[in-house]
Amino acid sequence: MLDKKNIIQQEEKAVLVGLVHKDQTEPQVKEYLEELAFLAETAGAQAVKRFMQKLAHPDSRTFVGKGKLEQIQEYIQGKDINLVIFDDELSGSQIQNIEKILGVKTIDRSDLILDIFARRAKTAQAKTQVELAQYQYLLPRLKGMWKHLERLGGGIGTRGPGETEIETDRRIVKDKIALLRRKLAEIDKIAGVQRKDRGEFIRVALVGYTNVGKSTIMNLISKREVFAENKLFATLDTTTSKVVFENTPFLLSDTVGFIRKLPHHLVESFKSTLDEVREADILLHVVDVSHPQYEDQLGVVNSTLQELKAHDKPVITIFNKMDQYEKNTFDPWLEEEVKVEILNELKERWENELQGNCVFISATERRNLDTLRTTILEKVRDMYKIRYPYKTAFFY
Repeated sequence: MLDKKNIIQQEEKAVLVGLVHKDQTEPQVKEYLEELAFLAETAGAQAVKRFMQKLAHPDSRTFVGKGKLEQIQEYIQGKDINLVIFDDELSGSQIQNIEKILGVKTIDRSDLILDIFARRAKTAQAKTQVELAQYQYLLPRLKGMWKHLERLGGGIGTRGPGETEIETDRRIVKDKIALLRRKLAEIDKIAGVQRKDRGEFIRVALVGYTNVGKSTIMNLISKREVFAENKLFATLDTTTSKVVFENTPFLLSDTVGFIRKLPHHLVESFKSTLDEVREADILLHVVDVSHPQYEDQLGVVNSTLQELKAHDKPVITIFNKMDQYEKNTFDPWLEEEVKVEILNELKERWENELQGNCVFISATERRNLDTLRTTILEKVRDMYKIRYPYKTAFFY
């Protein structure tokens, strides 16, 4: 795998940079930078300052313009800041130009996400997927990233900036990409056989934005300990368990979380892992209803499901973290009747929009889990009647 260990080191201090333009409003960029800070924290860096620039479109040389870069350079001068993270993708030449002015290493959101994935990949499949995405990200940036690559130490990009060396490295990277694709195809083939060997069970997959509580819900439903923590991308590898509700068995899978501006190469590389989503009979779409931008997150997940061609399946939307939603929404002096009215309005709105295919729970407080189980059981049994009608007699 590419040596990315030096991109983010523990306790590094970072400056975040976002751009307001015709496709991104100021409130949106503020929210994106909030998420970028969480990504940086997940990678082991502390975001100490955020900068926003307003331009009609990104500057082709420096992304945010030389004046804004000089302002950032003035801020970081003399401070213990050694990393600048841009919220949007940068080209190799932009990275080179920015680093020349700032004098510190510069990465973009995609590079940061790839770094987190590289750290969290445990299985051969996940490691291969991440490595493939890293090389695909690297290929178009080779020419402009010589100094950036030298930082990585060893391997590609350490021989000097000559044109011949660049062409040689481009061939090496393309060969590596081809090799990784073949390796991944072999791993996918084995995984496909394993999926087919699971027998005639209805398959249910948990999907959702990253850090919405999918793994916690997986643990509660399957009574199996799946790693869960309050960080982005806690789960990379799909975990599948057999679950039995009232004599009715089904397979439940936990999948990698989605995120806005997810690098395209990462989506491509992880499509094999997301076969669990494509091949599922029912999707459990988990939403963190306490998040101020939960509707945007819900939209990001739906868009990603469309990209995966998995958007036309039966879906139960699980609005999780209701305890936190109430904490964020209700003032201490609010009357009980008003609280009930607010909650009823929220539930009625989404029940109407989702034709009743939704449940409101708190996984941490184990609130309304019986309703969740009943809702899942009904959907699973309905699906058995369609897929395997000869089996249903055994489940009642």
